Amino acid sequence: MPARVIVCIGTKKGLFVAEAPKNRRGFALRGPFGAGVAVYAAMIDTRGTPRIHASSCNPFFGMKVLRSNDLGKKFKETKSAPAFPKEDGRALANIWSLEPGKNKKDLWCGVEPASLFRSGDGGDTWEMVSGISNHEHARKWHPGNGGLCMHTILRDGKRIHLGISTGGHYLSEDGGASFTAANKGVGAGFVPDPYPEFGQCVHKIARHKDAPGRLYMQNHGGWEERPGIGVLRSDDHGHTWRSISKGLPSDFGFPIVVHPHHPDTVYVMPLEGRTRTCPEGAPAVWRSENGGDSWRRLARGLPKKESYFTVLRDAMEMDEFKSPALYFGTTTGQLWIGRDGGEDWTCLFDSLPPIHCVKVAVV
Repeated sequence: MPARVIVCIGTKKGLFVAEAPKNRRGFALRGPFGAGVAVYAAMIDTRGTPRIHASSCNPFFGMKVLRSNDLGKKFKETKSAPAFPKEDGRALANIWSLEPGKNKKDLWCGVEPASLFRSGDGGDTWEMVSGISNHEHARKWHPGNGGLCMHTILRDGKRIHLGISTGGHYLSEDGGASFTAANKGVGAGFVPDPYPEFGQCVHKIARHKDAPGRLYMQNHGGWEERPGIGVLRSDDHGHTWRSISKGLPSDFGFPIVVHPHHPDTVYVMPLEGRTRTCPEGAPAVWRSENGGDSWRRLARGLPKKESYFTVLRDAMEMDEFKSPALYFGTTTGQLWIGRDGGEDWTCLFDSLPPIHCVKVAVV
């Protein structure tokens, strides 16, 4: 079967799935699935037969994980969803991240309040990863504006990187048995100590498999009194971080994305720190092709004025074609595609519910 691109769009009112041929012309939209229920996490698993997993978190009827074995034509609930032990005292409020593990049926899940769960059977049963969920810092973390969420899970052999808002960056080097706060150089603008051990409001972390040790971070910036703490880079597996925000109109933002073929190419979506909207009402994605040393504005086809949307932490991603396209979804319900690596933008759908996450795969 010829290659196709699948886009999962998690919204305030359920999950949508868009599909198009390799030329990315004529996206067909399916859904909503889990209609009326917010979806903050989705995953297109291309290990073996492609599968889609998505969260479906209802404050009245509980947390669920949806699974599709036919690329989003229909979904069924898994046999269970992550849940804290009764004696723990915490209650699951949301599912923020779903990521593939080492084996074909191995899944990882980050939740709110910030904790990590793992499944070895494709999501039918789950166990809590105590090394971070019961970390000595866990009861000291505080919710950010979006909640106390574990939104980033990055696996690199025995290394596991976690992003928590507000908790910071945590690193395991023993496959998840133990975790250490690794926030040297990661600033915070809302506490007296500008560089605390933990408690930073990390928004997203990204990496490329061909650049061992390098990570990119979108942190909570936008502070006039503490400039330059919002966009960061690490070259030592996250042990230390440095600013790469020089040249951007704002160092506040939510998503950060690395080009699938070029580890030096990274994308951010700067927003005004106070309003969380596009600077001066003119949206643009900014791209660096030298690891953050300099940046270029990409806005061809995007609104030139009077556009004040927000793009959330998981609402921007790239496909993996030879000439990849970048996708982002907005809190006002538009899904945009930037062809040729973000050079030329087109709105694919303009009236969806508010978009929380966008995940893309070539199958």
